[in-house]
Amino acid sequence: MVDPQDKLTPPTFQDVLLARRRIAPYLRPTPVYQSPLLDDAFGFEASVKCENLQPTGAFKVRGGLNLLSVLPETFRDRGVITASSGNHGQSIAYAGRTFGTRVIVHVPENTNPLKMRTMELLGAEVVAKGIDFDEGREMAEERAESEGYYYIHNANEPYLIAGVATAALELLETVPDLEVLLVPIGAGSGACGGGLVAKTINPDIRLIGVQAEGADAVYRSWRDGTLQQTPEILTFAEGLATRVAFELPFRMLRDLLDDFLLVSDDEMRAGIRFLLDNTHMVAEGAGAATTAAALKLGDELRDKRVGLMLSGGNMNLDRLRVALG
Repeated sequence: MVDPQDKLTPPTFQDVLLARRRIAPYLRPTPVYQSPLLDDAFGFEASVKCENLQPTGAFKVRGGLNLLSVLPETFRDRGVITASSGNHGQSIAYAGRTFGTRVIVHVPENTNPLKMRTMELLGAEVVAKGIDFDEGREMAEERAESEGYYYIHNANEPYLIAGVATAALELLETVPDLEVLLVPIGAGSGACGGGLVAKTINPDIRLIGVQAEGADAVYRSWRDGTLQQTPEILTFAEGLATRVAFELPFRMLRDLLDDFLLVSDDEMRAGIRFLLDNTHMVAEGAGAATTAAALKLGDELRDKRVGLMLSGGNMNLDRLRVALG
């Protein structure tokens, strides 16, 4: 069972295998998209892991289900509280409905309305207050302390990381000879999970993290070796919009990442257009970050076997119009 006090012990590969067993009754494996058209457009053998096809439209649902499946009944009965820019909140809301647990989610006032509505339809109590994710996180932490809810951190949660790592496990089982894996980084749980799986299965896989230029706290922390934060967030990609780096993913990513790349909002919008044109799928900004990075790397990836995490597709029509220009 999960220890509510132990949020900083990294998960193991065995934890990932256990997570796959726990979430299997609730989620089907997502497809890996491959095509000659895509390979030709990229200049390498591309395998896109389609987490945009999850029931919540993003990879994080894997982590929410894994965590709540092992949460002691005393915490489930009282309820859980968390903060999110969208996809993490949907994950916890989905898991809460699955296991009959009350869920409260603090979100920024400018949260994607599609994601907010999904959380509400899944039964979560959504509190929209604050200018960004980190303000909401601070409010959720205070309420957890004063009102006795189990607080679910969006990054310092080993069971969340083990759960989302199952996406990389499915990808590597489909493409066992992968040479490079590109992973988007907001707070870092997905990259930690992807790196844990990739480096366990084949330490020679090159793991490249991708973050938004306008929300680069994790990149700065990885580069400089100390936890850092930025004063503001300047990106449309809400899945990457964190201004604070956190202890557990910081430690894991320092060990796992081979390289770290920043992409601009314009590059992510180009990635959205590229995916729509070459895979016929819609990606949100964070979901297109790995494509943006692959296009930026260019010849460095030529003729390699490359995996790209399409982490989410929760893009509403107004934001898609902007991306399409």
